[in-house]
Amino acid sequence: MRRSMIFVMTAALAAGGGTVYLASSASAAAACAPAWSATAVYVKDNTASQNGRNYTAKWWTQNEAPSTHSGQWDVWIDNGTCGGTTPPTTPPTTPPTTPPTTPPTTPPTTPPTTPPTTPPTTPPNTGLPKRALIGYLHSSFANGSGYVRMADVPANWDIINLAFGEPTSVTSGDIRFTLCPATECPGVESKADFINAIKAKRAAGKKVLLSIGGQNGQVQLTTTTARDKFVSSVSAIIDEYGLDGVDVDFEGHSLSLNTGDTDFKNPTTPVIVNLISALRSLKARYGAGFVLTMAPETFFVQLGYQYYGSGPWGGQDPRAGSYLPVIHALRNDITVLHVQDYNSGSIMGLDNQYHSMGGADFHIAMTDMLLAGFPVTGNTANVFPGLREDQIAFGAPSSVSAGNGYVAPSAIQSAVNCLIRNTGCGSYTLRSGTNPNFRGLMTWSINWDKFYGYEFQNQNGAYLKGIG
Repeated sequence: MRRSMIFVMTAALAAGGGTVYLASSASAAAACAPAWSATAVYVKDNTASQNGRNYTAKWWTQNEAPSTHSGQWDVWIDNGTCGGTTPPTTPPTTPPTTPPTTPPTTPPTTPPTTPPTTPPTTPPNTGLPKRALIGYLHSSFANGSGYVRMADVPANWDIINLAFGEPTSVTSGDIRFTLCPATECPGVESKADFINAIKAKRAAGKKVLLSIGGQNGQVQLTTTTARDKFVSSVSAIIDEYGLDGVDVDFEGHSLSLNTGDTDFKNPTTPVIVNLISALRSLKARYGAGFVLTMAPETFFVQLGYQYYGSGPWGGQDPRAGSYLPVIHALRNDITVLHVQDYNSGSIMGLDNQYHSMGGADFHIAMTDMLLAGFPVTGNTANVFPGLREDQIAFGAPSSVSAGNGYVAPSAIQSAVNCLIRNTGCGSYTLRSGTNPNFRGLMTWSINWDKFYGYEFQNQNGAYLKGIG
């Protein structure tokens, strides 16, 4: 999830059909490459300069400064000092079709056309409607979309994720949540009114969760001390505000696989092992009614079909597929997994074709992978089993200003129709077949939806709830 005004303006341009700017490829000259831009998209082998040094991108990136993201596991390679300047490159008129990572020389083995034989877990009694509308509420910050009081959130929203709980430092595990200051958010309610409104929402059958992380809230539980602090601090927020559970929205470098950690079923990386343990502790504390949702980006989940961490082809991002061990370990506890089908590069689907944002196809292909399961790194002997239908939703921006990947309501509805009924799927063939218990839709965000007249709620939400 994104919160900065810089991002919002960029996303609006990209989603609205504007040009996405790329740096030129590396040259052998010692002159400085074109200056790095926070709003540009860079893919593998693109170059940029910052503070008198040249850098080369290892994979898709945006708004990650080379000067602070060129460590061993970071996105940029530091090529050393540079001198002189080179003229800016002419921006391409259309975004490149290069995927965010380099594919292997041969595509993964075509997966079976039927889902894995692993028996699904039993659907719990979550108290959610069969079709759920899920949205994020900017409660702790302002970003130009306007503040929405908890009491004013429309009744159509079944899960309301409070954005965001953030750590006091990246590795502390100490999560804090405070309402947006009145100086930044005119119209913000008092804390007491906020808590009372949450109580009223819950009495009406809605679920209100603390979303942890977001773009600016990187959380790395590197030690058991941080793990335990995470559990105690999150519990304190749940108790103070009277919440139903948590949403895990870890982004950036919160989850990165250590070298040699290649088995998603038996992870060894501390930040992953400790997160799994912490979430299990929270579930044990609050019992069966605890609601657990997750909002990973496609890079952390579906990209695992091709790459898992740094192997097996080498040179890849240690974050690739890094949510898979967390999802797999907690598959009996996850209420809804709603991957962010936005701010994404092209991702290979189960048909071994790259799928890009911009229509129903991307939502269909990415969601089918979660329903059918897929072989990790194309290894059919190492399959990530699909989750239950009732555990799956997909995320889409509510408007052109909310994220890169907005599509018209008709495309969202076509994707939902395909996933539930296995009709109208275009050229894509569902591996998962019909999914009558598909849970629903998530959007970033309720605030941006209100800003644009509640298009997402009124059109996509109404369509979703109208399906029997």
